[in-house]
Amino acid sequence: MAEESKSNQSLKPRPGDVESPKAIIGALYETLTGTAGKRNFQRLRSLYFEGARLVPIGNRIHGEGNTHPMSVDEWIDDITAYFEENDFYIEQIHWHEDRFGDMVQVFSTYQAGASKDDRDMVRGIRAYQLLYREDRWWIVNVMWDNETANNEIPGEFTPYLW
Repeated sequence: MAEESKSNQSLKPRPGDVESPKAIIGALYETLTGTAGKRNFQRLRSLYFEGARLVPIGNRIHGEGNTHPMSVDEWIDDITAYFEENDFYIEQIHWHEDRFGDMVQVFSTYQAGASKDDRDMVRGIRAYQLLYREDRWWIVNVMWDNETANNEIPGEFTPYLW
């Protein structure tokens, strides 16, 4: 894990990707979105702080879920085959941010599917912990869960529809 962490810290991000909390989360969604094929995982790695954890909760797009904290590289290994074979589009539909000093907690409500017009899009919430260090923003942790009939997204995390 130390080798991965050092490589994440040494990767040079696109300056616009790390200039604000909205920019870094937008950059993350951009790296996940696209037609079947390879993703820019070097760009993705450049967004994460040393030792960052990714924690999916519940069912995931490519299989039954369980809670399993992963490093950035473990998550990339886990999702690569799915991305290579499937179109995947994810977009933020609502944002809630709380900030204290150089740390930010963001609840980002998303919708995701096989196309931008997918009638079977799933929605969920990604909880990000961000840190401002070294003149840039970093993703320290992200945890996410998809909406289900038994786990509906609360109104304060959904966009106004009028």
